[in-house]
Amino acid sequence: MQHINRGLAGILRHDAKLNTAKLALLRSLNDIALSYAGLEADGKDVVVPLRMLAEFWVAYYWAFMDKDRPIFQGPRARRSGKVWNDFAFRKELTELKKLWMATSFGSRRSSDGYVVVAEMKASRASEVYSPEFVNLYRQVVRRIVGVIKYPIQYAGPGNQHYSVFPRPAPASTWTNAVWLPKTLPSDQCLLLSAELWQGFKELSLWIEALCIHEWSLFTERVRDEQGASVSRGEVYTLLTERPDNRRPLTWERNQIDILLMEGRQFSCPWTGKRLRVGSYDLDHIIPVSVYPTNEMWNLVPADSYFNSHRKRARLPTTETLDKARPALVSTYVNYRNSDSLSPVFDKDTSLRFGLDHNAKENVIARAVANMVAAVADSRNVARF
Repeated sequence: MQHINRGLAGILRHDAKLNTAKLALLRSLNDIALSYAGLEADGKDVVVPLRMLAEFWVAYYWAFMDKDRPIFQGPRARRSGKVWNDFAFRKELTELKKLWMATSFGSRRSSDGYVVVAEMKASRASEVYSPEFVNLYRQVVRRIVGVIKYPIQYAGPGNQHYSVFPRPAPASTWTNAVWLPKTLPSDQCLLLSAELWQGFKELSLWIEALCIHEWSLFTERVRDEQGASVSRGEVYTLLTERPDNRRPLTWERNQIDILLMEGRQFSCPWTGKRLRVGSYDLDHIIPVSVYPTNEMWNLVPADSYFNSHRKRARLPTTETLDKARPALVSTYVNYRNSDSLSPVFDKDTSLRFGLDHNAKENVIARAVANMVAAVADSRNVARF
């Protein structure tokens, strides 16, 4: 593990960098390892689709894409009398940000990129957002996928190519490796060695901190055409702001209220208290501040007082989750008894855990418990 530590530190601190792409690559791989922390790789290499990495790049670069105040991430080349952008996706991502500002959730917060990615993964995205917005988002992701291939190629010492990561290839190339859930055979993917995958999981906090530190220093050195730059402190703030729970979860609460009014029983997984319409919070098992997702497996009705005063932004311990499992299983059974919630719940569990719609609720609850434990270990999160 020590040589993995040195290798990643070398890329972050000593590799030649024309822009922040290498930093974004390592940070996105680190976040992928966190997103699938409960994945049981069993010592095998892991296949990571480039489009999944690209979604994190949307979130990272969102704050720097502003038509009136762009923050460039590398020097801009002048060729044939024209000044070129630092990244090929700047134009499209800037336009996407403009369209987002016109939506009901849009704001000027630098963390809105995370919100956009979460919204586009939601089952009802095409019902909530215009075809123009959805199509432009997909175009941005495709553009970024094309850019990601370069830091993969040039990461590492000297002028060697693919000295750290292998050349991307379709997922079907690697039949003996573990594929992340929802990976398609035709997806262009990066093969991450078992050792690197474990390294990202064990060094998660350190990698993120060093990525952000080096990113802040690099961006401070970039000058615009007027010679102005942005301070490292401002860049650090932009890179570390996390999204609040912007979306009010009104639709999800309404579906649960309907189930309660139909006679379905919900109990708080943390206290065992019987819940009634209007007397509960919709709790994120993994808090938004730790990992921002509104996937249905992560949303459970809970005792309002306990959620606000005891749980807050903490994760349940293994013992707490063991005691909570019957309530979690019952909650998931109720979700599947809702014509509206069932397809959303099944899609979300498939997306995160690779489980199909036939997976038993106790299997899903066990997968959730494994992910909670892995996230807590990777991020050193306080537990209750």
